[in-house]
Amino acid sequence: MSILGAVEAAWGWTGIRPIELVGENAFGNLMLRDDDGCYWRLCPEDGYCEIVASNATELEKLSLDQDFLHDWYMQALVNEARSLLGELNNGHKYCLKIPGVLGGLYDRTNLGTLPLLELIHASGHIAYQIKDLPDGSNVNLRITE
Repeated sequence: MSILGAVEAAWGWTGIRPIELVGENAFGNLMLRDDDGCYWRLCPEDGYCEIVASNATELEKLSLDQDFLHDWYMQALVNEARSLLGELNNGHKYCLKIPGVLGGLYDRTNLGTLPLLELIHASGHIAYQIKDLPDGSNVNLRITE
């Protein structure tokens, strides 16, 4: 399955219909363009996939925003993951073993790697399951095959 197909399958419930992968980072965050010309950010660790720019001009402005760039590149966490886990294998991304949206810590005790397609599917499934819960809700994580 392609990255775009995986995003549509796992995150289509958000309304995204991706036609182009514009960018990705070492933690599997994706920047995607839809057929309306909107740009979406998929953030697996924080459990969201949402429009961040309505057109290319807005995306260009966003690409100059230092807070956005700091958050996008996650350089300190990437450096930590690389020193702990080594370089990424082809098709893999660093990840939080317990996503931040579920209270996982952004530190070395919670770092791992996953194939990107698996990360897209797992994060989309988790985000869908908790989408209507208020912040701070208790959840029981049950892993099934």
